[in-house]
Amino acid sequence: MSLRHLVATALLCLASIAGAEELFMARSAQSFPETMLALQEAITRQGYVLSRVQHVDVGLTEMGFATDKYRVVFFGKPEEIRALSARYPQLIPYLPLQVTIFAEGEETLVVGADPLMLQRLVPDPAMAPVFRRWRDDLAVVMESLRALR
Repeated sequence: MSLRHLVATALLCLASIAGAEELFMARSAQSFPETMLALQEAITRQGYVLSRVQHVDVGLTEMGFATDKYRVVFFGKPEEIRALSARYPQLIPYLPLQVTIFAEGEETLVVGADPLMLQRLVPDPAMAPVFRRWRDDLAVVMESLRALR
């Protein structure tokens, strides 16, 4: 199985959970390091804090894939995450927010789930503006990556 097939399988799993229309994706012609830097800058410009970058490639290497360009980037607003986790424990597995970034040939892709899908877990109308803000902010991040030259 190629890396492309593995990534496609992972995206299909996300799509089956979230629905394909509930995925955000940006493709950049920039290299992985340049896109990673631009992603981190775009996230912080939207007022979020990067909480960690998880290297997923170790597991892929153990499975026989040759890649060092596959990461999950976690981000959020610490006080907001703490408050929401305490009030809505069902959100804990989904916080902080996250996107996946990986190299595909000469391009770099960034994929994330639409935060509006979290309304299924928390139907509280008071949370709708928070989920919409997260969605709007993620859309801005993705658009900035698409615009990279």
